[in-house]
Amino acid sequence: MGMVPCDALLRRPAALLMFQAKKQFLTGPTGRGKTVCMNDHTRLRDGHAPHGELNGSMAAVALASEPAVGAQAPGTGVYAALDLGTNNCRLLIACPTSDGFRVVDSFSRIIRLGEGVSATGCISEAAIERAIAALSICRDKINLRKAKRLRLIATEACRAASNAEGFRSRVAAETGIELEVIDRETEASLAVLGCSPLVDPRGRGAILFDIGGGSTELVRIERDATGQDPEPRIKAWMSIPYGVVTLAEQFGGRDVTPDIYAAMEQEVASHVAPFAEQHGRDLTDMHLLGTSGTVTTLAGIHLNLVRYDRRRIDSIWMNDADITATINRLLGMSYQERAGNNCISVERADLVLAGCAILDAIRRAFPLPRLRVADRGLREGMLVEMMREDGALRSW
Repeated sequence: MGMVPCDALLRRPAALLMFQAKKQFLTGPTGRGKTVCMNDHTRLRDGHAPHGELNGSMAAVALASEPAVGAQAPGTGVYAALDLGTNNCRLLIACPTSDGFRVVDSFSRIIRLGEGVSATGCISEAAIERAIAALSICRDKINLRKAKRLRLIATEACRAASNAEGFRSRVAAETGIELEVIDRETEASLAVLGCSPLVDPRGRGAILFDIGGGSTELVRIERDATGQDPEPRIKAWMSIPYGVVTLAEQFGGRDVTPDIYAAMEQEVASHVAPFAEQHGRDLTDMHLLGTSGTVTTLAGIHLNLVRYDRRRIDSIWMNDADITATINRLLGMSYQERAGNNCISVERADLVLAGCAILDAIRRAFPLPRLRVADRGLREGMLVEMMREDGALRSW
C-alpha cells in the first residue's frame, strides 16, 4: 500500500463539515466523567503560601460539587486557556481574584499529536482523532463554565506538520475551537509569564526551560539590577527542535542503554552550546527553573510518591545531587518498571528518559546547584496576559 497523502487524513463528508462548521461551543454536560473542581486561589509573587494553604494555580483542594459560575462584572468573568502541544492537550479555566486567579476547572490528556510528524511530515489520522476527542471535552468544559474570554493555542506539532492548516480546519468544524498557532518566541514568553512567581525572590534571576513534546525553549530571565523593577524580564531566549517525542522517536525511548542516553544528551547539547556560550556566564545568584512533565515526574520520583500529587510538586526545590540520583534511578529501571510507576505511567514510560537527556544537557551547559520545579506554564501565562489586558489583574 502506498503512502496516504496528508490531506487525505483530513477529509470528511461535505454535508457533515457544512453542518459542523456552524456549531460554536454548544452547551451541555460532557457525559465523559467527573469534572475536577479546583477551589484554590492562585497566589502571586514568589509562589509561597501561608502554612496549610495549597500553592499554585491547579492544586486540588477538593473533588467537591462544581460551583456554579454566576454573572460576573466586567473584567472579572471566566477565562479559559488551552494549550494543544505535541504531546499533551491542557485546559485551564479560572476567574480573577484580588491577588491572582481561582481555578474553577481544568483538563489534561496525553494525546501525542506530534507522533510520527518528524518522520512523515504530517499529523496522523490516529493523532487527529485523539486530539478531536480531547478538544471536544475542552469545548464542553468551556461551555459549562460559561467562559467568554478565551485563548486557544497550538505549538510545535502544528508549526511543523504539512497538514496543520487542514487539521485546524477540521478541529474548527468538529469542535468549534479555532486554534491559534503561536511561534516559539511567544511560547517562551508565555512560559516565563506563567512561571515568574517561582523565581527565587532573593536571587537575581533564573535559567528557565520548558521541555515540550516537539521543542524545548530556554530563557535567561533577570531582575532589574537597580531594584526598581522586581519582576524578572527576558534577557535572551532560544528554542531547539527537540522535545521528548521527537528525541525519543529519533533515538528510541523504550530500551535506553547508556550509549543511547549519551547520544541523546550530546545531540541536545550541540544545540544548547551556542546559547550557553553567549548567555551562560555570570550565573551568580541564579537558579534553574523547569516547567515540563520531565521535571515534575522527576520530582515525584525523588519524593517517592505513590502517585503524582501536584500539591507536593509545584514550587519545590531539587539540588544537583537530587537530580543526578533520580535520573540514575530512572536509567536503572526497565521500560516495564517505568510504565508501572504511577508518577510516570505507560503514557510517559517511553518519553521520560529522552526528557532527562534534555535536562542533563541543560544542566551541563548551565551548572547551577538548584532547580525549582514548576507544574505551571503556558496556560497560566495566557490567563495572566488576558486578565492584565482586561484590567482584572495588576500584579503577578
